[in-house]
Amino acid sequence: MKSRVPKNIGGAQNMNSMIKQAQKMQDEITELQNDIEAREFSATSGGGVVEVVVTGAKNIKSLTIKPEAVDPNDVEMLQDLVISAVNEAMANVEKTTEEEMNKITGGVSLPGLF
Repeated sequence: MKSRVPKNIGGAQNMNSMIKQAQKMQDEITELQNDIEAREFSATSGGGVVEVVVTGAKNIKSLTIKPEAVDPNDVEMLQDLVISAVNEAMANVEKTTEEEMNKITGGVSLPGLF
């Protein structure tokens, strides 16, 4: 018994279209990654006594500590405030990256791209 396979279903044409769409998406992702890496994200802790600014490439650009945050008898609290601000700023980078990538990918996870 022979099976019938439809002819001319546009396989090559569909494949070319998919490749073009994938290339367009890859270009958009690369552009977005470059845009995010150029941005600055800031966060504060301790009611604003510690502020950190990081780039989208996750490099610390600046760290501001107000004098009232410096207590020689409680260095650990200052350390915690700095860590908290840095972690929040990094989380802002991750959140923004994820949200904006989802706009491009439609929420589909593409391992290795971001």
